[in-house]
Amino acid sequence: MITGWEWIVMALIIIAILLWGPKKLPELARAVGQARKEFEKAQKESEVFTKPGGLLNETGGTAAASGEDALLKTAKELGISTEGKTKDQISQEIVQKAKEQKK
Repeated sequence: MITGWEWIVMALIIIAILLWGPKKLPELARAVGQARKEFEKAQKESEVFTKPGGLLNETGGTAAASGEDALLKTAKELGISTEGKTKDQISQEIVQKAKEQKK
């Protein structure tokens, strides 16, 4: 026995055939498949950025590489404030602090 949602699917297929013709259906199906693939890819990428231990750094931005996380970690270990500073500024302060500690 055909249920309600099956009738809806059949009606959509018939409408698609009437609107676009049987020659356009493979192209339409291919486009829907590609859109679904892109959606799933974007969904997987967003999971990488949002799960614990992902690529989000402490300022809320995405880390381009794990080197940026190491830079922030090193700065905190040396007692250097990182708020409102660029990577270059933080790097320079780390170098200065290291030179001071060698003396």
